Amino acid sequence: MRWPSTTSSRSRNPTACRPAEAVRIYQVGGAVRDALLGRPVHDRDWVVVGGTPEAMVAAGYQPVGRDFPVFLHPETREEYALARTERKSGRGYRGFVVHASPEVTLEEDLARRDLTINAIAAGADWTGVGAVFDPYNGVADLKARVLRHVGPAFAEDPVRILRVARFAARFTDFSVAPETLALMRAMVAAGEVQALVPERVWQELARGLMEAAPSRMLQVLRECGALAVLLPEVERLWGVPQRADYHPEVDTGAHLLLVLDMAARLQASLPARFACLTHDLGKGTTPAHVLPRHIGHEGRGARLLQGVCERLRVPTDCRETADVVAREHGNIHRCLTLDASALLRLLERCDALRKPARFADVLLACECDARGRGGLQDSAYPQRPHLAGALRVAQAVCTAEIAAQAAADGKKGPQVGEAIATARAQALRDWLAAQIKSPNAPSA
Repeated sequence: MRWPSTTSSRSRNPTACRPAEAVRIYQVGGAVRDALLGRPVHDRDWVVVGGTPEAMVAAGYQPVGRDFPVFLHPETREEYALARTERKSGRGYRGFVVHASPEVTLEEDLARRDLTINAIAAGADWTGVGAVFDPYNGVADLKARVLRHVGPAFAEDPVRILRVARFAARFTDFSVAPETLALMRAMVAAGEVQALVPERVWQELARGLMEAAPSRMLQVLRECGALAVLLPEVERLWGVPQRADYHPEVDTGAHLLLVLDMAARLQASLPARFACLTHDLGKGTTPAHVLPRHIGHEGRGARLLQGVCERLRVPTDCRETADVVAREHGNIHRCLTLDASALLRLLERCDALRKPARFADVLLACECDARGRGGLQDSAYPQRPHLAGALRVAQAVCTAEIAAQAAADGKKGPQVGEAIATARAQALRDWLAAQIKSPNAPSA
């Protein structure tokens, strides 16, 4: 297949800083895939055929890869990787021997990629129209909406299981090819997933949670058996019944999928989406004789969450938000019936006065939980504005004046805190009374 010309002005052409005349530079991977799909292209990756590290450095490229020959373009700062092949040398995604040399062809480089839709290359000047280099029929799979592995080398890297699941969450109308799913199951059975390092699992999990349909990531991981290895606390939610009067979908796992997709619909942050993923972990350990009720599942879930966060090394913001949601989502759902003192205690347990931004994520996750139920996706969730209003009322209390007066009265330490709490409770009491008199009035 003939390639388009790659000559253009230095200001626009990423190949203007060529390492050598014999070098050929191509766009590869996601940029080509997304352009063919008509999706926005944000980042471009490039492969350099016929180059050497010395030639790249001599042309002004900055080496950045320790394990792979990757360089930053001196002007655009985009990544350029020398064409390479890989050979499996051990378990896990780090067990590879990389071979990069001028003799490695573009087709050999593309052969090491995960999916056919990511193994398409185009000329440096290609803008989405014209010939592409497609040795593994990725264009056909794009048209057929299929996620298919390039070749047997797919089985050498267990991270690719997570990537397929993540792509399923992004490309919601794509299916996983049966032969690819079978290969993923074989990889799980061989113990490859257990060799993944926590940081990489979290990275892919977090990216999948932020896609358009995160439920599909969990579905694919379940179908191949990887979810039971990576997140057994989540896997055990399937088949656990819930009270039908609260959950028309009955199955806890089915509920979780609806909650995650509601989080995507409401454009929740990553901490809120992780909280949605883990909010009901305790239901998986409810004794059988208690079902379909789940008394005390919040406390059990918070304890299980600690183990998940330690195992995957979850970032602090996600960990803290998820902990509050796991412990308090039931109380937040019931907040419309709480009096002023109980409302204040709830705000204090959530640390809402010190961390209002985190509390906003907590409330959004709880809304996703409430609306992530069969037939309730378009329902209102008045608890969220109610608690947001209560927080504003409590924040409006002038604590400095109260503390000064308490000090003047000879009060110290806990007594000052009690005076502030009393003032906040009274402010909330007045606010609730006003709400009853004028139920349609805007929240404070």
